[in-house]
Amino acid sequence: MSRQTAAGPARLCVTNAKGGTGKTTVAINVAGALNERGRDVLFVDLDPQGNATEGLGLTEAYDAAPPTLFDALTRADRRSVVSDLIVEHPEMDVLPSNIDMLQAEHELTIADLIARAKGGQTGLDPDALASLAINVTPDAVEGPHALDLFAKTIAHVEDDYDYVVVDSPPFYGKLTDAGIFATQHIVVPALTEATSERAIELLIDQMAALEGQADITVDTLGVVANRVEKTNEDLTMIEWLEEVFTDFPVWQVRKRVALQRAFSAGQSIFAYDASVDMADVFLEIAASLDDRFGYENVPA
Repeated sequence: MSRQTAAGPARLCVTNAKGGTGKTTVAINVAGALNERGRDVLFVDLDPQGNATEGLGLTEAYDAAPPTLFDALTRADRRSVVSDLIVEHPEMDVLPSNIDMLQAEHELTIADLIARAKGGQTGLDPDALASLAINVTPDAVEGPHALDLFAKTIAHVEDDYDYVVVDSPPFYGKLTDAGIFATQHIVVPALTEATSERAIELLIDQMAALEGQADITVDTLGVVANRVEKTNEDLTMIEWLEEVFTDFPVWQVRKRVALQRAFSAGQSIFAYDASVDMADVFLEIAASLDDRFGYENVPA
């Protein structure tokens, strides 16, 4: 690492609960741009649907038998197995999602209830709650909440990297909260259409609630206005995003078929066709992230 600030990797979560924003495509291309700048990247697919895992050509990992990310996330005695789950990709290392992650939201909800019960907030028996879980036990849950289970999981591997890029689920819930808690930095993809306004307002409310619950500060790194076209609605929404996120960069990624083709090929745009003009936008995002996290030089 050539980082001037705190030790350990830079962590960020690409998140928006509104479906169809191109969140996973943005996450993959941000990671690809960081790799293009010489950074070692761990890409984590935290979405139970495994869109990024599939989009990086790792379908077999999604269907793999246990142990999986679900086991590392929900069993304190299996967290170290996460190092065996990482798959090498030409552009980044990947911690893939798995079909078992479909149970993660339920499991983390039970874990959070156990934390509250152990703190005397519910009047419930933690052992009785554990009987409703698949893996989680009371001894695996410490403190007032269970939002740190994912952070504890990636702690086993993250120091091998400059960046940990997390692709969050496309919905609000414990799993998304766990991803944001672990990174405490977000990049927000948004479509330039009117329906995005409500989604952004909900995101802001959700971040405020999470900060209050977990006593953390979640920093916004920037907004990616995605699939931008030359319509009045697009222009109006870009103005709105720039007004709402006045203190943060708003990057514009125009609609390009090549980005979808790169996704279908299991690559970022840099491996697929770096001559596509939007590659420069993602490099600008990566440069901004390097500056934000104190990485000085681009390795030769």
